[in-house]
Amino acid sequence: MISPNCDTRPADCPVVLIVLHAISLPPDRFAGDGVERLFTNRLDSAGHPYYAAIHHLRVSAHYFIRRTGEQICFVAPALRAWHAGVSSWRGRERCNDFSIGIELEGCDSLPFEPLQYEVLADLLATLCEQFPIEGITGHADIAPGRKTDPGPYFSWARLRRLLTVRGGAALAARVEPESALDESVQMRWPFPSNRRPV
Repeated sequence: MISPNCDTRPADCPVVLIVLHAISLPPDRFAGDGVERLFTNRLDSAGHPYYAAIHHLRVSAHYFIRRTGEQICFVAPALRAWHAGVSSWRGRERCNDFSIGIELEGCDSLPFEPLQYEVLADLLATLCEQFPIEGITGHADIAPGRKTDPGPYFSWARLRRLLTVRGGAALAARVEPESALDESVQMRWPFPSNRRPV
C-alpha cells in the first residue's frame, strides 16, 4: 500500500533521525482501515464524525505497526514522508527532510502491545544499519506543545532494552527520551469490555 504523500528529500540531506508516532482512527479505536485510508487520501469524511475534520489532510509515514505486529510500508525510507509537520531536532527545522517516521497503532491512554515493541525494535535495528541514524525520538519531542505522541504509555526503557539485545549499547544509546512509564501496569488488546475504547 503506497502513499502518494511523499516526495524527494533535499540533496545532500542524509537520514539521521527516526521519529516515533502513535495513531488510531477513529481516535482510541483499533483494527480498522482508517489509518490506511488517511495515508492514501481515501478517508471518507462521512465515515466517522472525526473524519470530517481531517479527511482533507495530506499526510503519511514511512511505516505503520499495527497492534497485531503487522508492519506496513507506505513510503520507501529513501523518500521524504509527510509525518513530522512543524518540527525541530537539535536546532534543525523541517524534520521531514532528514527523518523516517514510524507510526504505532495506539493512543495516549492505553499501553502498546509487547509484539509492537518487538517488531519496532527489529525495524529500528535494520534502519540503523541502512542509514546513519543519530537519534530515535518521539513526535512530542520534535514538536513539543503541538504533539503528544507516542504518548505517556510508550516505554522508551523497554525499547532501549530490546535494542540492546539486537545491537548492543551503541544502538540503544540512539534512543533519546527517558521513560516515566511504570511497566508493571500492562494491559493487552482486546481489553475487558468495560475498558475497551468505543
